[in-house]
Amino acid sequence: MDFGTLLKPEAVKVVTSVTSKKRLFQEIGDLMHSAHDLNAGLVVEALMAREALGPTGVGHGVALPHARLDNIDSVVGMFILLDKPIDFDAVDRQPVDIAFALFAPEEAGVEHLKALALVSRTLRDPAVCAKLRANPDPSTLFAILNEAKPAKAA
Repeated sequence: MDFGTLLKPEAVKVVTSVTSKKRLFQEIGDLMHSAHDLNAGLVVEALMAREALGPTGVGHGVALPHARLDNIDSVVGMFILLDKPIDFDAVDRQPVDIAFALFAPEEAGVEHLKALALVSRTLRDPAVCAKLRANPDPSTLFAILNEAKPAKAA
């Protein structure tokens, strides 16, 4: 599993108008619609339902919203860099400016977990996050993610 299989260049975006978690989820829904032809409303609904189980803000300004959908056949992701951090109810109570959303088929088991682990390990690296925050160009962000070497699992 690598970012090349999870992420399309058109699923990377820098966003300047988001002021809340709900608005971020709407932005993710719109982007998933344009990049993967998924129903934006269903994407937002799935993210909100998953978030109700517990916040997906993992700390250090990073959120990993994720959900299962019944209308996709492989794990897909999208990356958003926010120009202004937002409150996300993160575990460390810090605002979020990096969001990587993952979507998996309802029946996906290990592939969903592998994708989540890859993204989590990669975005836990302060050097990778610093590069992402310093390069607000979608094609550069895509390249940084594809070149990142995640830390090995403990």
